Formats: sequence, structure tokens, C-alpha cells
Amino acid sequence: MFVDFKNVFLAYNESSDFAVEDINLQAKEGEFIAIVGPSGCGKSTFMKLATGLKPPTKGSVRIDGADVTGPLKIVGMAFQAPTLLPWRTTLDNVLLPLEIVEPYRSNFKRNKAEYVERALALLKTVGLDGYANKFPYELSGGMQQRASICRALIHEPKMLLLDEPFGALDAFTREELWCVLRDLWTERKFNVILVTHDLREAAFLADTIYVMSKRPGRIVARKENTLSRPRDIEVTYTEPFSVLVHELREHIGRVRST
Repeated sequence: MFVDFKNVFLAYNESSDFAVEDINLQAKEGEFIAIVGPSGCGKSTFMKLATGLKPPTKGSVRIDGADVTGPLKIVGMAFQAPTLLPWRTTLDNVLLPLEIVEPYRSNFKRNKAEYVERALALLKTVGLDGYANKFPYELSGGMQQRASICRALIHEPKMLLLDEPFGALDAFTREELWCVLRDLWTERKFNVILVTHDLREAAFLADTIYVMSKRPGRIVARKENTLSRPRDIEVTYTEPFSVLVHELREHIGRVRST
């Protein structure tokens, strides 16, 4: 298994209750999983465990066959806010991880032409061809989020972690970016862990969907997505898609009522 959480508990300090408890979750190499649940259920805590930013209080976390003992270099991350640096162009924002993360940092000047070519290719893939020299204030919210995803992928990570990446966007732009992410994942087959409140988003993108309880966060349901791939937006108007979303909503409803 590429991702392997076994009986994982996390308390932020000795005097606090567990934020998440008894998490068991596995993902095969190249699998796209989504985690849904009510606010405060521990979805973001799960991300910290998966990236090595927080060690488990109990249990074990293994990624790519190794115990997670510190921050992982094989991970890219994107958040709800694009957090692009306003004084850097789109291209320079995308290149930023290569300037600060080893082993790329040591070779950045020598390999800059190669890295620029890689960044421009990524920008073209997400529909930002011609925007490399624009600053963040010159981009729409959707364009900024596309650039943020490129920045998360520029060092060719084995796993992409997405924390509500499209939550601040309008519905039409959100669906556009679902398709952008779908195409990037289809081409590169990196692992993805998507944390989202949007059940339609989880149903459209993921292979497997996990539902978490209220704090302390536990996994209360696991749903394999049987919708065939490749998926187009039209699938979101079909009965099987609606049935899946309704089932997830029922799980969330039970979680909220307990």
C-alpha cells in the first residue's frame, strides 16, 4: 500500500483529548481518495499526519513503504487560498518549491532553464499558457488556484494533498478545475488525498471516499466509487451519481445528529 494508516490517534498535547482516533486507511499507488465530514472532524489533522507535520500519538503512518517521521518531500500541497506571493509572477510562484526544497535548491541556478520549461508545460496543461509573466492581482481566483496546483506539482511529487482547494470558487469555475485536476491525475497517476465539504466534488473525482465523524475524528464509512472513468461533468446529472451523493449525505447526516 502506498498510504497506510494503522490505528492512528493524535492529541495535540498531553492534556488534550484526541483530535482523531483509531484511523485505519489504506490507498494503493496512484489511488485518488477523498475525505468528507463535518467541520472540526479532523480532516485537516489527517493532512498533517499524512505530510509528516505531526507525528501520531499512537499507531503508525507509512507512506510509500516508509514510516513517516518528519515532513515529506514527495508530497505537494494546495489549499483553499492560493497563497501566491504577490510580488512574484505566476511563473516565479510556480518555481518557488524548486528554489527552497532540496535536492532542487542546490541545482536551481544550473538547471533553471529545465525547470522553467517544466513550469511552462504545467501552466499550459492547466490553461494558463500566456500568463507566466502575470502577477497574482492580474489573475482571477480560478486562475490563481490553477497556478497553486502547478506549484504543488512542479517538483513531481508522488502524492498531492488538497485541502478544500476549490471551496472559495464559484460553481462553474469549480467544475472547470475538477476537470483540470482529473486530467492531471489521469496523465500522471500520482496519489491524491482530497479533503472537501463538497460531496459532489468527492463523487466526481475520487476512487474511494471516506466519511469522518465529529471530533474526535473517526472513519465511520468507506465508499468505493463505482462510477466508470473517464468521468465528464455530464455524469453529475445521472442517477448513479445522485445516488452516490445522497448516500454520502445520509452518512454525514447521521454523523451530525450523533
